[in-house]
Amino acid sequence: MASGLEMRRPGMARLDYRPELAGSACPRSAANGVGAPFVPDALTGILVLFQGSSEIGMRRPVPPHVMPYHGLTKSTQSTYVAAKDRRYRLMNKNSIIFVGLDLGDKLSYIALLDRDGTLIEETRLPSTRDTFRRWFSRLAPCRIAMEVGAQSRWASHLLRELGHDVLVANARKLRAIYHNPRKGDRVDAETLARLARLDPELLSPIHHRSPKAQAHLAVIRSRDALVRVRTLLINHVRGIAKSSGDRLPSCSADCFAGKVASAVPEPLLPALLPVLDTIASLSDQIRAYDRQIASLCQENYPETRHLQSIAGVGPLTSLAFVLTLENPQRFARSRQVGPALGLVPKRDQSGDRDPQLRITKTGDSYLRRLLVGSAQYILGPFGPDCDLRRWGLKLAERGGKNAKRRAIVAVARKLAILLHHLWTNGVIYDPLYQAKEPIGVPATVAAVVG
Repeated sequence: MASGLEMRRPGMARLDYRPELAGSACPRSAANGVGAPFVPDALTGILVLFQGSSEIGMRRPVPPHVMPYHGLTKSTQSTYVAAKDRRYRLMNKNSIIFVGLDLGDKLSYIALLDRDGTLIEETRLPSTRDTFRRWFSRLAPCRIAMEVGAQSRWASHLLRELGHDVLVANARKLRAIYHNPRKGDRVDAETLARLARLDPELLSPIHHRSPKAQAHLAVIRSRDALVRVRTLLINHVRGIAKSSGDRLPSCSADCFAGKVASAVPEPLLPALLPVLDTIASLSDQIRAYDRQIASLCQENYPETRHLQSIAGVGPLTSLAFVLTLENPQRFARSRQVGPALGLVPKRDQSGDRDPQLRITKTGDSYLRRLLVGSAQYILGPFGPDCDLRRWGLKLAERGGKNAKRRAIVAVARKLAILLHHLWTNGVIYDPLYQAKEPIGVPATVAAVVG
């Protein structure tokens, strides 16, 4: 029995994509010397039926005149046309098709379903922009489902430009794929197509940021990478000095290289001085990123200044929040931002059993880390008096295991809700709104969302 891509279902022809043969005839067969004229189909793309070995390794397709129709419905049989000149079309122009696209670094697998859920085509293509543009531009507007991954961002933007309805599925929610005992790229593509045909909500679609927002967010991510590298080097210097019986003075990361250089033991200077020079260079680059982030907030995202009115929220956190969410209208209510960023507890309730679990940690981990850092400042010794601080400290006073940590996460969730509320409504932030006696309904005061 054939394995892998050589397996095919009865009654289904295998089609190969040959972009270089567009507008030409299929290769002539050595057996009968008859060439199959090429017939482009606006719905299915350039699909070439030939008898030689495929350029991309696909098995030779079954000729239409010998293709069995056993097990196919009458409506499905009518979509296959076997002509004497061996040309055929898969579907008429008014049909609806659903495409499952399993993206890979080199090859991507494609499965097409018709309106009745019948698998009408399977193929694979090189994962390049030019190939995708040529192949999918010849499809009528259809629904395409793919999993989120390294290739899904550019692929989804490209397919939307071609007029298709693109669904980028949350891979963590597709248990039907990652728990499949017969998992494979070809099977995954078909599963995605079937889920897109039944109900798009089964895919838990995610939203990819625009190229402009992604480019600006790359500035923030690059700064974070330099900060993590600097922290690693600082810990390395301190660990080496401590292992030889010396302790370096305490200081901030920005001034570490200049303040610690004179305290490094002389035997360790040849090993640690180059590291200190690297730390100093990293600090300069991080400060340059800070200036670039401040410039982006001022010139491209003026709404971030309004968000910075909250204590503990600076240019970095406000810009990351705006760029990560990108469109605040995606959330009908501000309370939906907390679950989207993974700041709500998991739940596994059944009957009388409802255990207390950790937070879900879904969504963007970097933004969640920034919000938690802002919440730590609000609840810390230097945090100013505000409704968020009072509520968090009251929650921490309940006691119990990890009460302070839970209060920090709870304040981070409320902070995300408040940021979205200020962003969408444009109201003025009052840090002690709930502490005041409400008189009427003020139009310019933002309440801390409970």
